[in-house]
Formats: sequence, C-alpha cells, structure tokens
Amino acid sequence: MQSTGDALHAEAVRLSNDGRYADAQEVLRRVDLSAAEPNLRSRVLGTLGYVAARLGEPERADMLCREALVVEGIDPATYALAAGQLGSIAEQRGRFDDADAWLSRAIDVLDVSSPEVANLLVNRCLVRIHRRALRGAREDIRAAAGIFRAAGLGVDAAQALHNEGYISLLEGDLVAALRDMALARPVAGAVSPVAAAVGDADRAEALREAGSVREAEELLRSAAELFAAQGMPQARAETELQLARSLLVHDADVARRVAADAADRFRTLDNAAWAARADGVRVLADLRGGAVTTSGRRVAAPDRVPDAAEVDAVAADLERHGFRSDAASVRLSFALWQARQQMLGEAGPVRMQPEREAADRVPPVRVPRAASLDVRLLAHEVRAVRAAARGQLGRARRHAAEGLAELETWRAGFGSIDLHTSTAMHGTGLLSAGLDAAVRSGRPDVVFEWSERARHAAAQVVPLRPPPDPALASDLAELRMLRSEGPEWQADPRVRALQERVRERQWVDVAAASARARASVADVQAVLDRETAMLSYVFTGDRMSVLVLTAEGVRLRPVPGWDEVRGMLPGLRSDLDMSASIRGRMGEVVRRSLDVRLARLSALLADDAVAAAGTRRFVLTAPGVLSGIPWTMLPAFRDRVTTLAASASRWVADREVPAREGAPGVAGRAGFAVGPRTRRGAEEVAIGAAAWVDACVRDAASVADAIALAGEVDTLHIAAHGRHAADNPLFSGLELGDGTLFGYDVDLMPRVPSLVVLSACEGGRSAVRWGEEAIGMSRVWLHAGARSVIAAPVIVADDDACELLGAVHVALAEGRAPAEALAAASARTGIIAPFQVHGSGF
Repeated sequence: MQSTGDALHAEAVRLSNDGRYADAQEVLRRVDLSAAEPNLRSRVLGTLGYVAARLGEPERADMLCREALVVEGIDPATYALAAGQLGSIAEQRGRFDDADAWLSRAIDVLDVSSPEVANLLVNRCLVRIHRRALRGAREDIRAAAGIFRAAGLGVDAAQALHNEGYISLLEGDLVAALRDMALARPVAGAVSPVAAAVGDADRAEALREAGSVREAEELLRSAAELFAAQGMPQARAETELQLARSLLVHDADVARRVAADAADRFRTLDNAAWAARADGVRVLADLRGGAVTTSGRRVAAPDRVPDAAEVDAVAADLERHGFRSDAASVRLSFALWQARQQMLGEAGPVRMQPEREAADRVPPVRVPRAASLDVRLLAHEVRAVRAAARGQLGRARRHAAEGLAELETWRAGFGSIDLHTSTAMHGTGLLSAGLDAAVRSGRPDVVFEWSERARHAAAQVVPLRPPPDPALASDLAELRMLRSEGPEWQADPRVRALQERVRERQWVDVAAASARARASVADVQAVLDRETAMLSYVFTGDRMSVLVLTAEGVRLRPVPGWDEVRGMLPGLRSDLDMSASIRGRMGEVVRRSLDVRLARLSALLADDAVAAAGTRRFVLTAPGVLSGIPWTMLPAFRDRVTTLAASASRWVADREVPAREGAPGVAGRAGFAVGPRTRRGAEEVAIGAAAWVDACVRDAASVADAIALAGEVDTLHIAAHGRHAADNPLFSGLELGDGTLFGYDVDLMPRVPSLVVLSACEGGRSAVRWGEEAIGMSRVWLHAGARSVIAAPVIVADDDACELLGAVHVALAEGRAPAEALAAASARTGIIAPFQVHGSGF
C-alpha cells in the first residue's frame, strides 16, 4: 500500500512533468521528511532540488540534490536518481562535463529498460546537443523513445520525438525537423501550457531557419511571457536569447537590448555559460548594426562597435564553455565588419597587395569541424569580402559561389516554393558580395552569371507532384469556410492553427523531383533571334544596372537615377489602383498624373535599354524590388511584346522543351471559371469562350470545379475577385463559389494548364521576401508547372479587363503565343492596362 508520503511525491512529480513547478514545490513541502524512510526522503529532496532549479534557485537546487545523495540507507536506484537530478541541474547551468558525468553514472546503475533510465537518457541527450555531439544525442533519444513506447508512455514518447526533430534541425535536415516537431506537437504540447511553450520555443528555431522570422518571434515572445508568469527565469532567459538571435536578421538594435537583458538574467542565476552565449549575441548585434554592404551603402549606424579586445574576450569565454560554433560566429562577424570598413576606406587607404602579403595582415578564417550551416556560410562571406577589399574580384566571386553552392545543396530537397523562397535569407550576404564583385568587374558575362544565381534559386526547382492528401484537403476546406465568415476571419484562433498545419505539411510533403540547369549568356543568345532581346535587371543594394542581351552581343548599362526610382515605387500601386477605380473628370486627372509617373519610370528604367536593343520582343528578368512595376504600361514597351520571366534559365529551358499538344501557340482547349460577385465576369468569360471551339465554361465555379478544369484544359481563365496575402503569399487566393482557391491548392494540383489567365484584382501581385525572392499567385502557378500566366498586380477596371481579355482570347485561339496575344489585343482595343505575361510568354 502506498504511503501518504509516496502519494504526495508521485503527485509532485506529475505536477513537475506538467510544468507546474510552484505547485509541485508546495506538495513536496507537505511530506514529513523526519518520518520518511530513507529512499522516500532522498527522492523528495532530489525532486525539490529539480523544482528549485526550474524556479531559478540553482544553488539551493544543487544543495538539495547533494543532500539527497548522502541520505543513509538508500538503495542504488534511489542514489542513481539523485545523481541524475544533479546532472540535470548541471546541464541547465551550462556545466556540461559535470552533467555528462552524473547522468552517465546514474544510467549505468539503473535497469536499462526502466522509464527512469529513459528520462536520464533524455537529459543526457540535451547535454550532447549543447556539445554538438549529435550522433550520441540521437542514440540517447532513440533509446529513450523505445523505452517510453514499450511502457505505454505516449506523452514522453512524443516529447522524445520532438527532441529528435531538434537534433535534425542542428544537423541541417530542416524538413525532418519540421515533420517530427509537427507530429509530436499535438500530444506533447497538450500536457500543459508550459509544455506547449517549451515545444514552441524549439519550433521557433526551426521556423527561423525556414525563413519565417516574424512568426518565430511571435512564438518566442509568447513563450517568454508564460515562463515569466510561471516564475521560470532560466527558461525565460533561454527563450529571450533565441528571440535575440532571430531579431539579428532584421532589427539589430532590439536584438542588442534583448540579448543584454538575457545576459543579466543568466548572471543573476549564476549561469556563466549561458551568459556567455547572450554576450555573444549582443556582440553580433553590435557588429550587424555597423554593417555596410559590399557596394558601400551603410545599413545602420550602431551606438558603439566592440573593439578587437572585447570580441576576443567574448569569443574566448564562449570557447571556454564549449560553444565553439558561437565563438566562431563572433570572430567571423568581427572579421566581416573589418573587411567592410576596409572597403569603405575607413581603416586608411586601401592599396593592392599580393595575396600572401594580404594574408599576413589578417588572421585566416577558421571554422570548427562541427560548425552550423550559418557559421560555414559566414566564413565564405568573410573570405569573399576580404578578397573584394583587396581588389581580387574573381577570388571574391569564387568564395561567394562556394558558399552559395553549399547553401543550395542544403536547399536542394525543398520542393515547396514557399520554403525555397523563404530560406533565401541565408544567402543574402553571399549573394550581395558576389553580385557586387560581378558588377564591379564590368564584365557582362560575369554579371549575367550572378544575376541568374540570384534570380534562378527558386525557379530551378522542379517539384515532385505529391499524391492526394485528404487531411490537407480537409484543412484547406475548413479555412475556406472560416474565411467566408467575414473580414475578421483571421482573428479566429482556429485559422492560425490551420494555416500552420497546411503550410508545414506542404513544406514537408512537396519534394524536389529535379533541378533545372542555370543558363549562360551563350545559352540565351542561342535562342534569341533578330526580333528578340533580353533585359536582365541587376540590383546590388544601392544601385541598379541592366544587361542588354541580343543575338549579336551583351552589354551592361547603368540605370541612372536609381534613388529617384526607389522613391517613386511606394506610391505607384496606389496610383494604379486609383486610375482604375475613379472615372469621369477626376479619373482623367488621375490618369494624366499616372501617365507622367510612368513616363518618368520608363525614362529611368527602360528607354535607354530598349533603344540599345532595338528589337520588337523583350524577355524581362527583374529583382524583387521591381516586382510592382507594370512593365507593359511603360511607354518604352508599348507596341512591343514582353514577357516577365522568373529567370533567364527557366525561359531558355521552356524554349528548349517542346510545348505539349494543346499549349498556347498550337490548337488546344480552353476552360473558363467565373467566381461570384464579379460585375462583368460572366460577360468577360462569354466573350473569351466564343473565340474557342469547344470551350468549357463553369459559371459560379467551386474550388473543385476550378481544380478539375485545370487538369482538363490547356488554357484556363479564372474571372474572380482576388486577394493577396503579403504575410504568407500562398494564402493569397481567388474567390470562387464555395470559398477561396488558395495558392496551396495550386501547388498541390496533379496537373496545371500551360497558360493561366487571372482576371482578378492583385492576381499578379507579389511579396518580396529576402533579396531577389518575390512570390505571389503568378509565381505559384509557374512553380506548379504552368508555362505562362497573364495577370495584373493591381486593380483593373472591369470594362478594360472584359474588352482586353476578350481580344486576347481571339489571338490565342488563332495560335498566337500569350505575350504576342496580349500585345495584339492592346493594339486592337487601344487599352493600356497593367496585365502582363509572367513566365514563357513566347
């Protein structure tokens, strides 16, 4: 029969496992230790120590566990549990040698199949994670999971699976990490709010690596608030440290403050190891704030920049505590800051030197064997910028290319366009260094190569079409239902949960079937003819250039007045929307103002390049910063044929692969879907369908109708209201009879048409993520396999859309390519609208 003391101890353990440490402490204090038999006394003391550590009393925790060890008359199993608790406390305090010794001693004593051993294996796994001994960590967690499953402990097994996902994250397998954490979350996170917050803090690290930085920060802030409310200072400080790491990406000033606060909390807890990590992030924030681009534009000015002595002291402290990868990040970041200052000439005049002499002046770049991907990429960037500072532009490009190749190897398995574009953030520094060194070389062939490295990253992936997923279809259907409930639909907590589940399933389930090769200047010229030129815009952070490629040659030309162009871009979209929405005399005033703006943009961006090419047709490739430009409306491109390619390489590949029967330009079948509440949608579709033989029309089309139609036709026209979701572009959508056709629906279609026509507001709008990467509905259709998409990034007047797109279908049915058809329709009707062809329009 269980004694009262045993029952109280069991209840305290349960509360502790649920994260209710203060409640567990109160229960344990009710045990009469003077009357307790030795084993119970030791276990109560040990559990009190564990709870004290969680509540921010590390010295008291250590004392209680050591007292538990020396209780006379305890059996070996009880001694082992006390030793294990000492090991757990040492792990929290960053004393990893002590933690490993105590935990291993306890594991060796206990029954190898007992749940107690499994718990100790989980704690030793954490120690090995901190030491980057990931193979041993995985062995421990898998052994623990097997014991938990055999004992029927489903929650513990789920928590072990979550930890295995975290190990995958550190090993660089982001997809496996997301998968395992997602599988574990419903079980492990349901135990208590504390357990959910612990899981969310780890998951936030995976989201940060996936490029979802803002969402990661939301999770970390919520978790830190909960830990603060529960009186868990160590967990709070660890979470704030991760928040500071995330903030480094986009807000160095806030990152610095958060890291400094975390360091103070760790020192209050007498936790020197974790304080060293927080100091490291604070120094990174100081250096990040003082960064300048390789082209010389200062990003931010810090209040202070640490000197070499401070950097060396912080890095040495990190190394002393075993955080070699963190120490390397600090040293490398300082080296990068120095190299950038040298490029600005702030360290004195820069003179060209042989590499051996230059190498003597600066310490070499050293990377620990087990360094994380971000540290390895940073080392490549340091080498690239140092070389550029010495004027060795070819060497700079080579180092940057080596880093990007390593990054692309990591990203090669990502079939999801969402994941591929968001993880581009890891290469922005390398890409900037390579692009700038290319432009400074003045060699058009080199600039084109680097332009394609930037532009082609997401376009190179050919996704493997996934099998039907009923669970995912059900989640998307529920989202459609919730969205139909009104404009405040996103306030419903179910929406966030469903969106996360949909997105992460797509990240995990959409694999890459293959990758397209990157084209060279010669490859492009081989498919250009006397009527066709390519204009490839190249952005290096503070200046824009344009490559003019024709069949005869290639030239690099600067874009004058880039600062003026940049200043005009924010108001351009609203001007376009107003010109489409306002009629009558006021509309004429708005349109004249817009015409002046478009003419000026054309003069700054395109007139010179178009005149230099002297051709009738243009393939345009442009960085994300130019994603809102209505190219077909610029005077330079009126009366010309244009297509906005995702990349030159994708356009060349589409030209080389024969179009399947039924693709635009040959006889094929067209399908039309009409959404609700479109003023002239039915008329627009009727006019377009009349141009085709045997066109298929779906009035009041449902999402299922549109998906089925996409699989049956070669040209798909959707007339519906559209909405762009800037925070997650794949939740952009087209409003159909039973709800929204999301970008995620498109990305999962087994077959898509060659041409998609989106007569929807914002159907062609994109959101810029990191650097060159822009994504929206047009890009999603192209990623799914469409060769081209006709869409507009802004509102188009219903009358203009109806008449213009009707004329487009007449030309398409005659066999003209999409871009030729759009140009012909504009000439025939006299309508100049922001519709443009994305992809391979000819």
